[in-house]
Amino acid sequence: MTGPADYRGYPGYDERRESGRRPTVAAGRLWATGVATAAVAALAAVVVTLLVRGVFGVAVFAPRHAGAWGDATTGYLAAVSAGAALVATGLLHLLLVTTAEPRRFFVCITSLVTVAMMLLPFANGLGLAAEFGTAAVYLAVGAAVTGLLSAAAGSVV
Repeated sequence: MTGPADYRGYPGYDERRESGRRPTVAAGRLWATGVATAAVAALAAVVVTLLVRGVFGVAVFAPRHAGAWGDATTGYLAAVSAGAALVATGLLHLLLVTTAEPRRFFVCITSLVTVAMMLLPFANGLGLAAEFGTAAVYLAVGAAVTGLLSAAAGSVV
């Protein structure tokens, strides 16, 4: 019969689990990272919206006459993106203290949410260019949140 001691030295083996100790999370650092990620997510939403509207001339999140910056909807999009990053930080915190392989679960969950958000515009009957432009904005925000928080996960435990 094999016991936990037989798996030492293998990638992913966690000696803290064997000793019964729960991993401790540097919550202050995690949430500071989450706030910084929220700022990046908001900026990513604005920059990609500016790219899609101003450079490619596709009206996303506002009527065409609103110009490259759009209207108040662009600000709402940035705020929702920042809020999503904070929700993702909460999810990561929960996974770090409760699950084995929290980073893998986090990446899977946030990637699936990102894909779902990217598919959403295609179900609303927008024009094809607006659908792809909207999906690009959601991809940029989702990739920023997933990448930044999953990279920080190892340094806060």
